[in-house]
Amino acid sequence: MSYYKRHIFFCLNERDKGEDSCAPQGAHAGFDHCKKRIKGEQLAGPGGVRVNKAGCLDRCAGGPVAVVYPEAVWYTFVDKSDIDEIVDSHLKNGQVVERLLLPPNVGR
Repeated sequence: MSYYKRHIFFCLNERDKGEDSCAPQGAHAGFDHCKKRIKGEQLAGPGGVRVNKAGCLDRCAGGPVAVVYPEAVWYTFVDKSDIDEIVDSHLKNGQVVERLLLPPNVGR
């Protein structure tokens, strides 16, 4: 059994020279909101959900991005309501949010 039931990583990377990256597209706000929701729902900690910052996840063109493990589901998001849907559907109940999936061909 895994220490955490689910683990979500948010790319918070910012590239130089105007290259695509997640930080300028609201990644920090998404991370902060997710962490607040998980704590507020008392889902944090062993056997629950861990919300982590990550450096570049190399999917910059789809940013901002987050990935949920152990399912290895990649998401893109726009605002807090998208994060709420990921928390309520996937992190709490294991249901993938199809409309927010990052297409598999999106890379750097």
